[in-house]
Amino acid sequence: MRLDQMMALKFSSDEELSQNPVVPPQTRRKGIGIRTWLVVYESGQSHLEDIGKHSIMRRTGLPARDLRVLDPILSYPSSIFGRERAIVINLEHIKAIITATEVFVLNSKDPAVVPFVQDLQNRVMCSNGVLQRATESSDNDMEITDKESQGLDSFYGHNGSAKLASLDILQLPHISKDTSVPTMELKDSSPKTAIDVAGAGGTMMLPFEFRALEACLESACRCLDYETSTLEQEAYPALDELTSKISTLTLERVRQIKSRLVAISGRVQKVRDELEHLLDDDNDMAEMYLTEKLVSQRLDRSFLRSELDNDASNIIDEREEETETEACGETLSAIKPNIEELEMLLEAYFVQIDGTLNKLSTMREYVDDTEDYVNIMLDDKQNQLLQMGVMLTTANLVLNAGIVVVGLFGMNIHISLFDGVTQQFWGTTFGTLLGVVILYYIAIGWGKKKGLLA
Repeated sequence: MRLDQMMALKFSSDEELSQNPVVPPQTRRKGIGIRTWLVVYESGQSHLEDIGKHSIMRRTGLPARDLRVLDPILSYPSSIFGRERAIVINLEHIKAIITATEVFVLNSKDPAVVPFVQDLQNRVMCSNGVLQRATESSDNDMEITDKESQGLDSFYGHNGSAKLASLDILQLPHISKDTSVPTMELKDSSPKTAIDVAGAGGTMMLPFEFRALEACLESACRCLDYETSTLEQEAYPALDELTSKISTLTLERVRQIKSRLVAISGRVQKVRDELEHLLDDDNDMAEMYLTEKLVSQRLDRSFLRSELDNDASNIIDEREEETETEACGETLSAIKPNIEELEMLLEAYFVQIDGTLNKLSTMREYVDDTEDYVNIMLDDKQNQLLQMGVMLTTANLVLNAGIVVVGLFGMNIHISLFDGVTQQFWGTTFGTLLGVVILYYIAIGWGKKKGLLA
Protein backbone atom coordinates (compact mmCIF):
# COMPACT_ATOMS: atom_id res chain seq x y z
CA MET A 1 0.00 0.00 0.00
CA ARG A 2 1.32 3.36 -0.98
CA LEU A 3 1.87 6.23 1.44
CA ASP A 4 -0.88 8.45 0.01
CA GLN A 5 -3.44 5.62 0.37
CA MET A 6 -2.44 5.08 4.01
CA MET A 7 -2.81 8.81 4.77
CA ALA A 8 -6.21 8.95 3.10
CA LEU A 9 -7.38 5.92 5.13
CA LYS A 10 -6.15 7.56 8.35
CA PHE A 11 -7.96 10.83 7.61
CA SER A 12 -11.21 9.02 6.81
CA SER A 13 -11.06 7.04 10.08
CA ASP A 14 -10.35 10.22 12.09
CA GLU A 15 -13.33 11.93 10.47
CA GLU A 16 -15.62 9.01 11.35
CA LEU A 17 -14.46 9.08 14.99
CA SER A 18 -15.06 12.82 15.22
CA GLN A 19 -18.58 12.42 13.84
CA ASN A 20 -19.38 9.36 15.96
CA PRO A 21 -17.44 9.68 19.21
CA VAL A 22 -17.26 6.79 21.63
CA VAL A 23 -19.79 7.38 24.42
CA PRO A 24 -20.03 5.17 27.49
CA PRO A 25 -23.16 2.99 27.60
CA GLN A 26 -24.43 4.65 30.77
CA THR A 27 -24.09 8.11 29.20
CA ARG A 28 -25.86 7.00 26.01
CA ARG A 29 -28.69 5.53 28.07
CA LYS A 30 -29.28 8.34 30.55
CA GLY A 31 -27.52 11.39 29.19
CA ILE A 32 -25.25 13.81 30.94
CA GLY A 33 -26.57 15.16 34.27
CA ILE A 34 -29.45 12.66 34.52
CA ARG A 35 -29.74 10.63 37.71
CA THR A 36 -32.20 8.05 38.95
CA TRP A 37 -34.40 9.43 41.71
CA LEU A 38 -36.97 7.61 43.80
CA VAL A 39 -40.03 9.88 43.95
CA VAL A 40 -42.30 9.28 46.98
CA TYR A 41 -45.61 11.11 46.76
CA GLU A 42 -47.81 12.35 49.56
CA SER A 43 -50.16 9.42 48.99
CA GLY A 44 -47.37 6.94 49.77
CA GLN A 45 -46.90 5.73 46.20
CA SER A 46 -43.39 5.79 44.74
CA HIS A 47 -41.60 5.09 41.49
CA LEU A 48 -38.14 5.43 39.98
CA GLU A 49 -37.65 8.29 37.56
CA ASP A 50 -34.66 9.49 35.55
CA ILE A 51 -34.60 13.25 36.07
CA GLY A 52 -32.09 15.69 34.69
CA LYS A 53 -30.42 18.44 36.62
CA HIS A 54 -32.44 21.25 35.07
CA SER A 55 -35.69 19.35 35.48
CA ILE A 56 -35.10 18.82 39.20
CA MET A 57 -34.22 22.51 39.52
CA ARG A 58 -37.53 23.51 37.90
CA ARG A 59 -39.59 21.10 40.01
CA THR A 60 -37.99 22.03 43.34
CA GLY A 61 -36.84 25.60 42.75
CA LEU A 62 -33.33 24.80 43.99
CA PRO A 63 -30.19 26.43 42.60
CA ALA A 64 -27.35 24.38 41.18
CA ARG A 65 -25.13 24.90 44.22
CA ASP A 66 -27.68 23.14 46.43
CA LEU A 67 -27.73 20.13 44.12
CA ARG A 68 -23.97 19.83 44.41
CA VAL A 69 -24.42 19.04 48.09
CA LEU A 70 -26.29 15.87 47.06
CA ASP A 71 -23.68 14.80 44.50
CA PRO A 72 -22.39 11.34 45.55
CA ILE A 73 -19.05 12.01 43.88
CA LEU A 74 -18.36 15.09 45.99
CA SER A 75 -17.82 14.81 49.74
CA TYR A 76 -19.95 17.27 51.70
CA PRO A 77 -20.60 17.16 55.46
CA SER A 78 -24.05 16.57 56.86
CA SER A 79 -26.33 19.54 56.26
CA ILE A 80 -30.01 20.49 56.40
CA PHE A 81 -31.28 23.73 54.92
CA GLY A 82 -34.62 25.01 53.76
CA ARG A 83 -35.35 26.92 50.59
CA GLU A 84 -38.43 28.60 49.15
CA ARG A 85 -40.02 25.41 47.81
CA ALA A 86 -37.90 22.54 49.12
CA ILE A 87 -35.77 21.19 51.97
CA VAL A 88 -32.38 19.72 51.11
CA ILE A 89 -31.28 16.78 53.29
CA ASN A 90 -27.73 15.45 53.33
CA LEU A 91 -27.47 13.23 56.38
CA GLU A 92 -25.04 10.33 56.32
CA HIS A 93 -26.37 7.90 53.69
CA ILE A 94 -29.57 9.92 53.07
CA LYS A 95 -29.52 12.38 50.18
CA ALA A 96 -33.00 13.69 49.53
CA ILE A 97 -35.05 16.71 48.48
CA ILE A 98 -38.34 17.29 50.27
CA THR A 99 -41.14 19.40 48.80
CA ALA A 100 -44.68 20.01 50.01
CA THR A 101 -46.06 17.05 48.03
CA GLU A 102 -43.18 14.68 47.20
CA VAL A 103 -39.73 13.46 48.21
CA PHE A 104 -36.81 12.83 45.84
CA VAL A 105 -34.33 10.23 47.12
CA LEU A 106 -30.94 9.43 45.59
CA ASN A 107 -29.30 5.97 45.70
CA SER A 108 -32.59 4.32 46.66
CA LYS A 109 -31.19 0.86 45.84
CA ASP A 110 -28.36 1.21 48.34
CA PRO A 111 -28.80 -1.37 51.14
CA ALA A 112 -28.37 1.38 53.72
CA VAL A 113 -31.09 3.53 52.11
CA VAL A 114 -33.70 0.79 51.60
CA PRO A 115 -34.84 0.75 55.28
CA PHE A 116 -35.21 4.53 55.18
CA VAL A 117 -37.39 4.36 52.06
CA GLN A 118 -39.60 1.69 53.64
CA ASP A 119 -39.93 3.73 56.83
CA LEU A 120 -40.83 6.85 54.84
CA GLN A 121 -43.53 5.03 52.88
CA ASN A 122 -44.96 3.48 56.06
CA ARG A 123 -45.09 6.86 57.78
CA VAL A 124 -46.86 8.48 54.86
CA MET A 125 -49.36 5.63 54.49
CA CYS A 126 -50.11 5.53 58.21
CA SER A 127 -50.60 9.28 58.23
CA ASN A 128 -52.95 9.02 55.27
CA GLY A 129 -54.95 6.41 57.18
CA VAL A 130 -55.21 8.72 60.17
CA LEU A 131 -56.28 11.58 57.89
CA GLN A 132 -58.92 9.39 56.27
CA ARG A 133 -60.36 8.41 59.65
CA ALA A 134 -60.28 12.05 60.74
CA THR A 135 -62.12 13.05 57.55
CA GLU A 136 -64.78 10.41 58.13
CA SER A 137 -65.25 11.52 61.74
CA SER A 138 -65.54 15.16 60.67
CA ASP A 139 -68.14 14.21 58.02
CA ASN A 140 -70.10 12.27 60.67
CA ASP A 141 -70.01 15.29 62.97
CA MET A 142 -71.29 17.49 60.15
CA GLU A 143 -74.15 15.05 59.52
CA ILE A 144 -75.06 15.04 63.20
CA THR A 145 -74.99 18.84 63.27
CA ASP A 146 -77.26 18.98 60.20
CA LYS A 147 -79.71 16.58 61.86
CA GLU A 148 -79.75 18.67 65.04
CA SER A 149 -80.38 21.85 63.05
CA GLN A 150 -83.21 20.12 61.16
CA GLY A 151 -84.71 19.03 64.46
CA LEU A 152 -84.55 22.55 65.83
CA ASP A 153 -86.17 23.89 62.68
CA SER A 154 -89.00 21.38 62.96
CA PHE A 155 -89.44 22.23 66.64
CA TYR A 156 -89.69 25.97 66.10
CA GLY A 157 -91.54 25.77 62.82
CA HIS A 158 -90.80 27.56 59.62
CA ASN A 159 -89.83 30.70 61.53
CA GLY A 160 -87.42 28.78 63.69
CA SER A 161 -84.44 30.82 62.64
CA ALA A 162 -86.07 34.04 63.81
CA LYS A 163 -87.06 32.44 67.11
CA LEU A 164 -83.54 31.13 67.63
CA ALA A 165 -82.18 34.60 67.02
CA SER A 166 -84.39 35.99 69.75
CA LEU A 167 -83.19 33.41 72.28
CA ASP A 168 -80.15 33.92 74.44
CA ILE A 169 -77.24 32.04 72.86
CA LEU A 170 -75.96 31.03 76.28
CA GLN A 171 -78.94 28.71 76.69
CA LEU A 172 -77.56 26.45 73.93
CA PRO A 173 -74.37 24.83 75.25
CA HIS A 174 -73.53 23.11 71.97
CA ILE A 175 -73.44 26.41 70.03
CA SER A 176 -70.21 28.34 70.30
CA LYS A 177 -70.40 31.91 71.42
CA ASP A 178 -67.53 32.97 69.19
CA THR A 179 -68.85 33.00 65.62
CA SER A 180 -66.35 35.45 64.18
CA VAL A 181 -63.71 32.88 63.20
CA PRO A 182 -62.82 33.42 59.52
CA THR A 183 -63.08 30.38 57.31
CA MET A 184 -61.40 29.78 53.97
CA GLU A 185 -63.38 28.02 51.25
CA LEU A 186 -61.40 26.07 48.69
CA LYS A 187 -62.52 24.51 45.49
CA ASP A 188 -64.01 21.06 45.55
CA SER A 189 -61.19 19.76 43.42
CA SER A 190 -58.46 20.90 45.83
CA PRO A 191 -57.60 18.31 48.51
CA LYS A 192 -57.77 19.12 52.20
CA THR A 193 -54.48 19.70 53.92
CA ALA A 194 -53.26 17.51 56.75
CA ILE A 195 -53.65 20.30 59.29
CA ASP A 196 -57.28 21.06 58.31
CA VAL A 197 -58.43 17.45 58.37
CA ALA A 198 -56.50 16.55 61.50
CA GLY A 199 -57.82 19.64 63.22
CA ALA A 200 -61.34 18.65 62.29
CA GLY A 201 -60.76 15.15 63.62
CA GLY A 202 -59.34 16.37 66.92
CA THR A 203 -55.70 15.32 66.37
CA MET A 204 -52.83 17.48 65.18
CA MET A 205 -51.02 15.96 62.23
CA LEU A 206 -47.59 17.00 61.02
CA PRO A 207 -47.34 18.34 57.46
CA PHE A 208 -45.93 16.10 54.79
CA GLU A 209 -42.51 17.78 54.73
CA PHE A 210 -42.09 17.37 58.50
CA ARG A 211 -43.04 13.70 58.35
CA ALA A 212 -40.41 13.17 55.66
CA LEU A 213 -37.89 15.21 57.65
CA GLU A 214 -38.63 13.13 60.75
CA ALA A 215 -38.02 9.94 58.77
CA CYS A 216 -34.66 11.30 57.59
CA LEU A 217 -33.60 12.35 61.08
CA GLU A 218 -34.69 9.08 62.64
CA SER A 219 -32.86 7.01 60.04
CA ALA A 220 -29.65 9.03 60.45
CA CYS A 221 -29.81 8.95 64.25
CA ARG A 222 -30.58 5.23 64.24
CA CYS A 223 -27.62 4.55 61.94
CA LEU A 224 -25.21 6.56 64.09
CA ASP A 225 -26.53 5.01 67.29
CA TYR A 226 -26.14 1.50 65.83
CA GLU A 227 -22.55 2.19 64.82
CA THR A 228 -21.87 3.60 68.28
CA SER A 229 -23.33 0.54 70.00
CA THR A 230 -21.33 -1.78 67.74
CA LEU A 231 -18.17 0.14 68.51
CA GLU A 232 -18.89 -0.03 72.24
CA GLN A 233 -19.23 -3.81 72.08
CA GLU A 234 -15.81 -4.05 70.43
CA ALA A 235 -13.99 -1.28 72.26
CA TYR A 236 -14.48 -2.06 75.95
CA PRO A 237 -13.33 -5.73 75.81
CA ALA A 238 -10.31 -4.76 73.71
CA LEU A 239 -9.36 -1.98 76.12
CA ASP A 240 -9.73 -4.27 79.13
CA GLU A 241 -7.56 -6.85 77.40
CA LEU A 242 -4.94 -4.21 76.72
CA THR A 243 -4.72 -3.29 80.39
CA SER A 244 -4.13 -6.91 81.36
CA LYS A 245 -1.79 -7.88 78.53
CA ILE A 246 0.11 -5.47 76.33
CA SER A 247 0.92 -6.96 72.97
CA THR A 248 1.28 -5.86 69.38
CA LEU A 249 -2.05 -7.43 68.41
CA THR A 250 -4.04 -5.68 71.14
CA LEU A 251 -2.32 -2.37 70.42
CA GLU A 252 -3.28 -2.66 66.74
CA ARG A 253 -6.91 -3.41 67.65
CA VAL A 254 -7.06 -0.40 69.95
CA ARG A 255 -5.51 1.79 67.25
CA GLN A 256 -8.21 0.79 64.77
CA ILE A 257 -10.94 1.29 67.36
CA LYS A 258 -9.63 4.76 68.15
CA SER A 259 -9.59 5.67 64.46
CA ARG A 260 -13.23 4.57 64.09
CA LEU A 261 -14.13 6.44 67.25
CA VAL A 262 -12.67 9.68 65.93
CA ALA A 263 -14.48 9.27 62.59
CA ILE A 264 -17.88 8.52 64.16
CA SER A 265 -17.48 11.33 66.69
CA GLY A 266 -16.87 13.80 63.88
CA ARG A 267 -19.96 12.68 61.99
CA VAL A 268 -22.18 12.78 65.08
CA GLN A 269 -20.79 16.17 66.07
CA LYS A 270 -21.59 17.56 62.60
CA VAL A 271 -25.21 16.36 62.77
CA ARG A 272 -25.55 17.80 66.26
CA ASP A 273 -24.12 21.15 65.18
CA GLU A 274 -26.50 21.26 62.22
CA LEU A 275 -29.53 20.64 64.44
CA GLU A 276 -28.28 23.19 66.95
CA HIS A 277 -27.86 25.74 64.16
CA LEU A 278 -31.44 25.16 63.01
CA LEU A 279 -32.79 25.47 66.55
CA ASP A 280 -30.93 28.74 67.08
CA ASP A 281 -32.21 30.33 63.85
CA ASP A 282 -35.97 30.88 63.71
CA ASN A 283 -35.85 32.11 60.11
CA ASP A 284 -34.32 28.84 58.91
CA MET A 285 -37.04 26.87 60.67
CA ALA A 286 -39.73 29.13 59.21
CA GLU A 287 -38.36 28.44 55.72
CA MET A 288 -39.13 24.75 56.18
CA TYR A 289 -42.90 25.28 56.43
CA LEU A 290 -43.53 24.41 52.79
CA THR A 291 -47.21 23.57 53.18
CA GLU A 292 -47.91 26.84 54.95
CA LYS A 293 -46.12 28.79 52.24
CA LEU A 294 -48.10 26.94 49.57
CA VAL A 295 -51.38 27.87 51.27
CA SER A 296 -50.16 31.45 51.59
CA GLN A 297 -49.42 31.62 47.87
CA ARG A 298 -52.93 30.36 47.09
CA LEU A 299 -54.41 33.00 49.34
CA ASP A 300 -52.34 35.69 47.65
CA ARG A 301 -53.55 34.59 44.22
CA SER A 302 -57.21 34.54 45.32
CA PHE A 303 -56.84 37.96 46.93
CA LEU A 304 -55.23 39.46 43.82
CA ARG A 305 -57.95 37.94 41.65
CA SER A 306 -60.65 39.45 43.85
CA GLU A 307 -58.87 42.82 43.75
CA LEU A 308 -58.79 42.74 39.96
CA ASP A 309 -62.50 41.90 39.82
CA ASN A 310 -63.29 44.71 42.22
CA ASP A 311 -61.25 47.22 40.25
CA ALA A 312 -63.00 46.18 37.05
CA SER A 313 -66.48 46.56 38.52
CA ASN A 314 -65.67 49.82 40.44
CA ILE A 315 -68.28 49.14 43.15
CA ILE A 316 -65.97 49.06 46.18
CA ASP A 317 -65.06 52.38 47.77
CA GLU A 318 -61.82 53.25 49.49
CA ARG A 319 -63.01 52.32 52.98
CA GLU A 320 -64.06 48.83 51.89
CA GLU A 321 -60.72 48.34 50.18
CA GLU A 322 -58.87 49.24 53.38
CA THR A 323 -61.11 46.83 55.32
CA GLU A 324 -60.41 44.00 52.88
CA THR A 325 -56.69 44.75 52.98
CA GLU A 326 -56.70 44.54 56.77
CA ALA A 327 -58.71 41.31 56.64
CA CYS A 328 -56.25 39.81 54.16
CA GLY A 329 -53.35 40.88 56.36
CA GLU A 330 -55.02 39.22 59.34
CA THR A 331 -55.54 36.05 57.29
CA LEU A 332 -51.91 35.97 56.14
CA SER A 333 -50.71 36.63 59.67
CA ALA A 334 -52.97 33.84 60.87
CA ILE A 335 -51.19 31.35 58.60
CA LYS A 336 -47.75 32.60 59.58
CA PRO A 337 -45.74 29.52 60.52
CA ASN A 338 -45.55 28.69 64.20
CA ILE A 339 -42.09 27.25 64.64
CA GLU A 340 -42.91 25.53 67.94
CA GLU A 341 -44.05 22.44 66.07
CA LEU A 342 -40.79 22.08 64.14
CA GLU A 343 -38.77 23.15 67.15
CA MET A 344 -40.20 20.32 69.26
CA LEU A 345 -39.43 17.86 66.45
CA LEU A 346 -35.83 19.02 66.11
CA GLU A 347 -35.30 19.13 69.88
CA ALA A 348 -36.34 15.47 70.20
CA TYR A 349 -33.70 14.33 67.73
CA PHE A 350 -31.19 16.82 69.08
CA VAL A 351 -31.49 15.14 72.48
CA GLN A 352 -31.10 11.72 70.83
CA ILE A 353 -28.00 12.69 68.85
CA ASP A 354 -26.59 14.44 71.91
CA GLY A 355 -27.00 11.20 73.87
CA THR A 356 -25.09 9.35 71.14
CA LEU A 357 -22.37 11.97 71.33
CA ASN A 358 -22.21 11.53 75.11
CA LYS A 359 -21.70 7.78 74.62
CA LEU A 360 -18.83 8.50 72.26
CA SER A 361 -17.37 11.04 74.68
CA THR A 362 -17.53 8.48 77.50
CA MET A 363 -15.84 5.93 75.26
CA ARG A 364 -13.20 8.49 74.30
CA GLU A 365 -12.49 9.19 77.97
CA TYR A 366 -12.21 5.45 78.62
CA VAL A 367 -9.74 5.17 75.76
CA ASP A 368 -7.74 8.09 77.12
CA ASP A 369 -7.73 6.57 80.62
CA THR A 370 -6.58 3.25 79.19
CA GLU A 371 -3.81 5.00 77.28
CA ASP A 372 -2.70 6.77 80.44
CA TYR A 373 -2.73 3.50 82.35
CA VAL A 374 -0.73 1.76 79.62
CA ASN A 375 1.75 4.65 79.55
CA ILE A 376 2.14 4.37 83.32
CA MET A 377 2.76 0.66 83.00
CA LEU A 378 5.31 1.24 80.27
CA ASP A 379 7.03 3.91 82.35
CA ASP A 380 7.18 1.52 85.27
CA LYS A 381 8.74 -1.15 83.06
CA GLN A 382 11.17 1.40 81.75
CA ASN A 383 12.14 2.39 85.30
CA GLN A 384 12.68 -1.25 86.19
CA LEU A 385 14.93 -1.66 83.16
CA LEU A 386 16.89 1.43 84.14
CA GLN A 387 17.34 0.12 87.68
CA MET A 388 18.52 -3.19 86.34
CA GLY A 389 20.95 -1.35 84.11
CA VAL A 390 22.32 0.60 87.09
CA MET A 391 22.72 -2.57 89.13
CA LEU A 392 24.50 -4.37 86.30
CA THR A 393 26.78 -1.39 85.77
CA THR A 394 27.62 -1.31 89.47
CA ALA A 395 28.34 -5.03 89.44
CA ASN A 396 30.58 -4.58 86.44
CA LEU A 397 32.44 -1.79 88.23
CA VAL A 398 33.20 -3.76 91.39
CA LEU A 399 34.01 -6.83 89.28
CA ASN A 400 36.57 -4.77 87.43
CA ALA A 401 38.07 -3.84 90.80
CA GLY A 402 38.49 -7.57 91.54
CA ILE A 403 39.99 -8.09 88.09
CA VAL A 404 42.56 -5.41 88.92
CA VAL A 405 43.60 -7.37 92.00
CA VAL A 406 43.87 -10.58 89.94
CA GLY A 407 45.91 -8.74 87.35
CA LEU A 408 48.33 -7.50 89.98
CA PHE A 409 48.85 -11.00 91.25
CA GLY A 410 49.22 -12.37 87.74
CA MET A 411 52.28 -10.24 86.94
CA ASN A 412 55.64 -12.03 86.55
CA ILE A 413 57.08 -10.53 89.73
CA HIS A 414 58.51 -12.60 92.52
CA ILE A 415 57.01 -11.80 95.93
CA SER A 416 57.08 -13.65 99.22
CA LEU A 417 53.36 -14.50 98.98
CA PHE A 418 54.05 -16.94 96.15
CA ASP A 419 56.43 -18.84 98.38
CA GLY A 420 53.81 -19.50 101.03
CA VAL A 421 51.42 -22.40 101.55
CA THR A 422 48.16 -23.17 99.72
CA GLN A 423 46.00 -21.58 102.42
CA GLN A 424 47.45 -18.18 101.59
CA PHE A 425 46.33 -18.52 97.97
CA TRP A 426 42.76 -19.43 98.84
CA GLY A 427 42.62 -16.79 101.53
CA THR A 428 43.66 -14.15 99.03
CA THR A 429 41.16 -15.41 96.45
CA PHE A 430 38.16 -15.49 98.78
CA GLY A 431 39.17 -12.22 100.34
CA THR A 432 39.15 -10.57 96.91
CA LEU A 433 35.69 -11.99 96.13
CA LEU A 434 34.35 -10.90 99.51
CA GLY A 435 35.72 -7.43 98.96
CA VAL A 436 33.98 -7.25 95.58
CA VAL A 437 30.63 -8.29 97.10
CA ILE A 438 31.02 -5.78 99.93
CA LEU A 439 31.79 -3.00 97.48
CA TYR A 440 28.73 -3.96 95.43
CA TYR A 441 26.36 -3.79 98.40
CA ILE A 442 27.91 -0.54 99.52
CA ALA A 443 27.27 0.96 96.06
CA ILE A 444 23.66 -0.32 95.96
CA GLY A 445 22.98 0.98 99.47
CA TRP A 446 24.38 4.37 98.57
CA GLY A 447 22.13 4.48 95.48
CA LYS A 448 19.01 3.67 97.49
CA LYS A 449 19.93 6.22 100.10
CA LYS A 450 20.22 8.89 97.44
CA GLY A 451 16.93 7.81 95.84
CA LEU A 452 18.49 6.62 92.63
CA LEU A 453 17.22 3.07 93.11
CA ALA A 454 13.88 1.88 94.40
